[in-house]
Amino acid sequence: MSEPTDETVVQTAAEAAEGLVFARFANSDVTDLDITVGFDDGMLEVDVYLNTVDDAEADPDAVAQEAVEAAEAAVDDLFA
Repeated sequence: MSEPTDETVVQTAAEAAEGLVFARFANSDVTDLDITVGFDDGMLEVDVYLNTVDDAEADPDAVAQEAVEAAEAAVDDLFA
């Protein structure tokens, strides 16, 4: 099996991060979401900025970190 393309890696990571965020929060609770993914020379970099309404049920910082971890795990799965 061939290695995934850089584009596939980036897309997979972004989709995993976004999926986790919206699994934890209703769309209406998310006021701003920015997911930045880079993959260069085999190094994955994921940054998630998440802002939610004040009465959201989950901690946005914790969910942002979970989203980064989900993105990393999804990319690991691509290479497994």
